[in-house]
Amino acid sequence: MSQKKDIIFRESFSLRGPSIWTYPPVIETWIDIGELEDFPSNEIPGLYERLSAWLPSLVEHRCNYDERGGFLRRLQEGTWAGHILEHVVLELMSLAGLPDGFGRTRGTSRRGIYKLVISNFHEGCTRLALDIGRELLLAAIHDTPFDVAEAIKPLRRQVDRKYLGPSTAAIVQAAEARKIPHIRLLDDGNLVQLGYGAAMRRIWTAESDRTSAIAETISRDKDLTKELISAVGVPVPEGREVSDADDACAAAEDIGYPVVVKPTDGNHGRGVFIDLSTAEDVRKAYVIAVEEGSSVLVERSIQGIEHRLLVIGGKLVAANRSDFITVTGDGWQTVQQLIDSQINIDPRRGHTELHPLSIIKIDAAARIELERQGLSADAVPTVGREVLIQRNANHAFDCTDEVHPANAAIASLAARVVGLDIAGIDLVCRDIGVPLPEQSGAVVEVNAGPSLLMHIKPGIGKPRPVGQAIVDNLFARKESGRIPVVGVAGSRGKTPVARIVSHFLYLSGKRVGLACSDGLFLGRRQVQKSDAANWAGGRRLLLNRGIDAAVIENGGQVILGEGLAYDRCQVGIVTNVLPAAEDLSRWNIQPTGGEYYTTWRSTYRTQVDVVLKSGHAVLNAADPLVAEFAELCDGEVILFAADPACPMLAAQRDAGKRSVYVSDGRICLNDGGNETRLCRLGDVPAIGKAKKAETIANVLAAVAAGWALGLSQEVIVTGIRTYGLDLVDPFTLLPQRTLKAAGVAGRV
Repeated sequence: MSQKKDIIFRESFSLRGPSIWTYPPVIETWIDIGELEDFPSNEIPGLYERLSAWLPSLVEHRCNYDERGGFLRRLQEGTWAGHILEHVVLELMSLAGLPDGFGRTRGTSRRGIYKLVISNFHEGCTRLALDIGRELLLAAIHDTPFDVAEAIKPLRRQVDRKYLGPSTAAIVQAAEARKIPHIRLLDDGNLVQLGYGAAMRRIWTAESDRTSAIAETISRDKDLTKELISAVGVPVPEGREVSDADDACAAAEDIGYPVVVKPTDGNHGRGVFIDLSTAEDVRKAYVIAVEEGSSVLVERSIQGIEHRLLVIGGKLVAANRSDFITVTGDGWQTVQQLIDSQINIDPRRGHTELHPLSIIKIDAAARIELERQGLSADAVPTVGREVLIQRNANHAFDCTDEVHPANAAIASLAARVVGLDIAGIDLVCRDIGVPLPEQSGAVVEVNAGPSLLMHIKPGIGKPRPVGQAIVDNLFARKESGRIPVVGVAGSRGKTPVARIVSHFLYLSGKRVGLACSDGLFLGRRQVQKSDAANWAGGRRLLLNRGIDAAVIENGGQVILGEGLAYDRCQVGIVTNVLPAAEDLSRWNIQPTGGEYYTTWRSTYRTQVDVVLKSGHAVLNAADPLVAEFAELCDGEVILFAADPACPMLAAQRDAGKRSVYVSDGRICLNDGGNETRLCRLGDVPAIGKAKKAETIANVLAAVAAGWALGLSQEVIVTGIRTYGLDLVDPFTLLPQRTLKAAGVAGRV
């Protein structure tokens, strides 16, 4: 095989929202396969064998045969390098820990040039996967060595560092299941916004914007936490804060052995030593514990096993039990070797957040535990001897269904007293199915931002829907996290339509944001004068907690090169499709030819594809290409056209559906055959004396959108009569009865 056969990345677009390809973000890369255009896979000796050996899990790719092994079948029958690269990259991403993704490969008008589209869970990870996939495929084509395991390592590290952690991902997935939109606010962090504008909530791992800073501070102070929760009757272990090692020993004598020594503000079990029975052990433990926190606690050691109860919104939603970690001697392996061969070999253990159990190391606490047994890491236990390595923090067993209601109530009370909406309550007892007071059990810690992984993916037992519980606590059953979003697309007329609709919403009392070619507006205030009809402009509005409604303009270049700023919209408007109005040649779309019209249609149908089932598409009935979009809309459709005799409009009217048109020089609404006349064209400043057809169409589109938004006729009429006038405040033109109907009385 000639070494000249190559795959070159020519151009790439990061589509960060819905696009012509799919709803979630993708990266569209144009690849040039050059000479490989003449060599489908079945004509490259050994390619099938090498790829199926290097990536055996490709057998799960169903491809267009929609059957297991479908892609490998295509590989045997003959397919081209672009399609092969698509599946290789998707598989690499999956092996690195990313979810199953979306992929498409489509040809262009240029021979050997393909559009390769891949899911973009994180841009850095996706681009790295593309690079590794290209190297792997070329190695398979040219029959050169390739170490797949080694090649995936940097991608896996990148995913571990950059992609959402399992706790955050579980919450995001639960939000998606409820159709609540999300926006990741940090490229390499777990700060995520759920919802848009004024309806948003924010999460950061297992904390939310309802998590009180004071409550979090209290939870970090273990002594203060004990004092607060014990005051309301929550059982806690006897103990106190100590000043030095001598004071720790004195406290242990007063309390009575065995005792626990731990930092007052530590976390993740670091510096915690339990069941200490001698002053020497207490002194050793104090030295380590004081390094992990600002001060040290000495407490009575509660007999039993540590449990973690997860409380969300005052309710117990999951529980997990830890267990002692032990190894059994075989007479020839050291303690460290036994840990590696008997414990760390468990595939559930690992260094990443995807592993429910952690790798066991001999830390300071383990060394003290071994010394108490007369052993060290290098010691060789006798055959059959059980050696205790770790007493806590090995939460592996789901026990949610075993929790006694009284213990659930105690955990809930502890979380409420501290003030946490999401809390991990650590308690120690012999049997979680028996009330704590009956077995001298106690709550030992209250944790803010608890890890959810032990409940999402327990070592043993049933996974619990903790992400769903957090989302349900943040959003009431009927809440969607959405504000009214109006998307305006088309070849021409987008900006005036967007501005008129924004004007309507402002008059209705909404705190409206507008992103259009004229700039960025918050209400009547312009905050950006440069073109904001792009992804960034729209996203700025959705991130603004002070926005009740958003109107966002989208041109063909935005849809093709950036994607929409929102996942779904309440109203989607398409003004027209005029092939000569916008230069889209960069995306291989030319002013002539059948392929051009097909792709142009696909571009603007994106705006209709994202309309919610409860929403509306507003379409130009006078433009056949736009009117055809009606069948694609999940919600209701309102058609507009100046001429009431327009065939598509007449059919809409005959079907009893809503339409907007001009009759006898008046703007009319028609619903189920019932016509309502709003005002004369001459009363609309935006139309003017010239009464140009395109200007009338813009006003009709805006009127239809206002109707779709449920705005009153008074607001719509006042809006079209005042838009374009240089008024101090259009509210002065609204009668008080209209203001009261709009819910904004007293604003004038």
